[in-house]
Amino acid sequence: MKLDRKEILKALETITIAGEGKNMVESGAIANVVTFGDEVVVDLVLHTPAMHIKKRAEDDIKKTILELVSPDAKIKINSKVEVPDKPEIKGKSIPGIKNIIGVASGKGGVGKSTVTANLAVSLAKMGFSVGILDADIYGPSMPIMFDVENEKPISVMVDGKSKMKPVESYEVKILSIGFFTAPSQAVIWRGPMASKALNQMIFDADWGELDFMLVDLPPGTGDIHLSIVQSLPITGVVIVSTPQAVALADAKKGVSMFMSEAINVPVLGIIENMAYFTPEELPENKYYIFGKEGARNLAEDLDVPFLGEVPIVQSIREAGDYGRPAAMQTGSVIETVFEEITRNVVQEVVRRNESLPATEAVKITTMAGCSAVNKK
Repeated sequence: MKLDRKEILKALETITIAGEGKNMVESGAIANVVTFGDEVVVDLVLHTPAMHIKKRAEDDIKKTILELVSPDAKIKINSKVEVPDKPEIKGKSIPGIKNIIGVASGKGGVGKSTVTANLAVSLAKMGFSVGILDADIYGPSMPIMFDVENEKPISVMVDGKSKMKPVESYEVKILSIGFFTAPSQAVIWRGPMASKALNQMIFDADWGELDFMLVDLPPGTGDIHLSIVQSLPITGVVIVSTPQAVALADAKKGVSMFMSEAINVPVLGIIENMAYFTPEELPENKYYIFGKEGARNLAEDLDVPFLGEVPIVQSIREAGDYGRPAAMQTGSVIETVFEEITRNVVQEVVRRNESLPATEAVKITTMAGCSAVNKK
């Protein structure tokens, strides 16, 4: 008895592989069929390494040939698994926004939002156009830090579509979930709801032309972080940590998440907040309350840039509470500290854009504007 190859292929068209809509022949899972008298050799190519799917596919092939072609057929199956390369998680760009910088921390309470606010105003003072997306859905603080708690984004028409116009304060454009909830109201949302709200603030807003969008991420490594990296092509992230071991352990996890193969977002560097305390009456003294140079050492261990350290100064806290970021205090030590850190961030963005594939159509290629003057 001689088996017919065409008859076998026709029989195999009645089988589908679990999770795929097309039949085995149409989908390309059956790479080849060769017959030798009453023997048939089937080359099977699967796109999932799951053993139970492989076994089921092989059993289905044998059963189908025996039932529909010949009960005496001698069947050999050569199975091969070809898993396609994981696509990088890169979202669609927002026209007009050149660089999107995530500001993250592994742990809450390390001053990430304060650092974000001061980076933003420092960039604006250097002449860059800047926006902040407050993605800390469950604890939005940007409206307080920029003294715009009572403001509401207005609706504007852009190309025939209704869009939110970000609230502007100190030459920084801001959108936050805090604009849409009462100050005393808790945001009790599951991950998908929070992600949908974020997507609206990203893509349904009229951000205009921005050199930098800073994304104030929530603490930890969770839903919101994944939603952001899936929605936006992040240029890079800045990690904020305090010097003590507990905060550094969580910061290390944050770095690990962004540098993981699945996410693969460049880490621009680490900023150490609350690095030391200097009393106003003893400006030369430094007291390392939370430990000394912990974030600097972590940066060296992880081989990522150290962007600078921010001391514990009462005016930083007061400025945040009063809605006027401390970096705006002309001639102060804090202004100098944040200017230096901001220059380092811009320098790392330039270096990143020169050495790695672009994630934005337009990118910063010079250090123009990296001084406290307006761009020409």
